[in-house]
Amino acid sequence: MSNEPAEAAGTGEAGEPLEPGPIDYVIIQFPGSRLTGEGLPLLIDLVDRGVIRILDLTFVKKEQDGSLVGLELADVNGDGQLDLTVFEGASTGLVDEGDIAEAGALLEPGDSAAVLLYENVWAAPLAAALRRTGARMIASGRVPLQDLVEALDALEALR
Repeated sequence: MSNEPAEAAGTGEAGEPLEPGPIDYVIIQFPGSRLTGEGLPLLIDLVDRGVIRILDLTFVKKEQDGSLVGLELADVNGDGQLDLTVFEGASTGLVDEGDIAEAGALLEPGDSAAVLLYENVWAAPLAAALRRTGARMIASGRVPLQDLVEALDALEALR
């Protein structure tokens, strides 16, 4: 599994440097700091298959007094079973203290969060080809899942 930073994205077939794909982030809240590790194999699979490259992965906990503390990747939930050491060193420095503070502001006391910054490796060749032709992305965004469900329900109601 490769967690190289974006600047070390590798080379293509002709030995040319690959351009990085689009970069996204997610903040995943764990109410009550309940981290089970159930999603970990799925995240590892995405990396192993070259779908994403993890640039930064940081875990934080909001204490009862509102302060934020970083959590070690080796055993985030303290049960001795959740081994995140596979992601140690996944830090480009792009996620900074200000980003962590913003993530912490979204948490309730006692909750934890994972802040994940990742490259969409699957999209890198397409993005590079488009840039070579002079195309450029002028907008990007995400459709919230609840909005999608509501839109599909509304369409179904019309039938």
